[in-house]
Amino acid sequence: MRTLKIRIFLISLFSVLAMASCDGNGTKENDKPEVEMTADQVNLSRAITLAKAAFGNYFDSGSGMTMHRYYNPYSKTRSAEIGSVWMYTASIEATVAIMDALKAQKEKGDAVLYDANYAFFKSSLDKLFEGLKYYQGTYTLTSYTQTASWTAYAVNRASSPGTADMSGVLNVYDDQMWLVRELCKAFEVTGESKYLEEAESLTAYVLDGWDCTIDSNGNENGGITWGPGYVTKHSCSNGPIISPLVWLAEHWSEIDKDAEITVGTISQDGTRNRVTMKKYQCYLEYAEKVYAYQKSHLLNEDGVYDDMMGGYRTGGGNVEYETIGGTRYRKNTALYDRVGPAISYNSGTMLSGAADLYKATHDQAYLDDLTSLTSKSFSYFAKLGTVKDGYYSYDITGFRNWFNDVLMRGYVACVSLCGSAAAGIDSFQKNLDYAWDNFLYEDMLPTSLLGGWNMDRSKNSVEAMFTFAFASEYAVLAKYNLE
Repeated sequence: MRTLKIRIFLISLFSVLAMASCDGNGTKENDKPEVEMTADQVNLSRAITLAKAAFGNYFDSGSGMTMHRYYNPYSKTRSAEIGSVWMYTASIEATVAIMDALKAQKEKGDAVLYDANYAFFKSSLDKLFEGLKYYQGTYTLTSYTQTASWTAYAVNRASSPGTADMSGVLNVYDDQMWLVRELCKAFEVTGESKYLEEAESLTAYVLDGWDCTIDSNGNENGGITWGPGYVTKHSCSNGPIISPLVWLAEHWSEIDKDAEITVGTISQDGTRNRVTMKKYQCYLEYAEKVYAYQKSHLLNEDGVYDDMMGGYRTGGGNVEYETIGGTRYRKNTALYDRVGPAISYNSGTMLSGAADLYKATHDQAYLDDLTSLTSKSFSYFAKLGTVKDGYYSYDITGFRNWFNDVLMRGYVACVSLCGSAAAGIDSFQKNLDYAWDNFLYEDMLPTSLLGGWNMDRSKNSVEAMFTFAFASEYAVLAKYNLE
């Protein structure tokens, strides 16, 4: 754990600290008095600075929280392109992480940042939750066990609430999963039932996508396709739901063990059934099943997780259906090929999933898994000195800045069980601090934390989800410092 205190001048502090006053002769008392800030205070102050700037730079005011995908602090221009629901979720992630850290600080007896900032982020979370409705849509889906109407979230934002196009490949299960994770955390931080209710509604939609068709050995084929319009089964459409399923199981185990949920199953003869289970048992059972599927199908020879299962033998990549007892259902597509590349967030969700499952079940296998994955993921994804001497760098091509954020959160989730995860956490801390000390501009960090801004100032547009990821990481690190 990072325990060093950082000494800084009062004049450079954020608005939570007042400037020195002047005496009657016009001279300043304590012109540059020094104060001490602990690591958690520094990290959280930086998270707040980045997030507040991001809200101003990426969002339109008064338009249902429209988030533009890019912003260039040098040209002060934002892109016309609007962020997808996945990108939008990154803003919720950062907001909840900051609120969580603010509450943790206050509980430790330090309420300065809380008093100055909590109301802003609580209000922002309320607005973001309402803004989600522009991505919401309703449609009818035929799954492995039923045909039903669902309300969930589409990839693209609509012009009015509740009208988003959910058809075909225009909604995906992983988008729902990332939302479930953040909505569960929002409920934990605020205690407001609307977040829990929406998380469970989306969880039911996701579990309806679990492939419970039966293989030749009498077992479930298992796995969740990337979306209801896809046949491939991805790490990103399985791993992210594991931890929130455990969180939901723990919630209902503590609050109401008699609470029930109904899920679809398939008998050995192909008969479809609706089975009612205790919520806490159901959620934990599915968490274990999803984890087992991903581990058995997508863990590669390097000990990290590949991208997806592909190589369909039938259907030509299209969803197939079968009729059982006069009713149409989705049919299993046999997949045979594990496809790379290994991407950091797929290992990150399995780290947090293994940690949460171990805490819930005390099964040694999960502890062994997270210990191995901690070591192998750091060896695989973190490269020492390739960008800057003495610093570990991570691939930042494509969307990998946010993918790496998920890996860091995985390390934080398992560090109490596996001390070696601290090395990964420290690498993220150092990279953020290097960028802050050397490249902070207009309260923004560049896409490349170690490489800095492009000399061609027109090429410095930063993804909204990256900026919110950096804010989230600083907030998570602040709470890690406290714990």
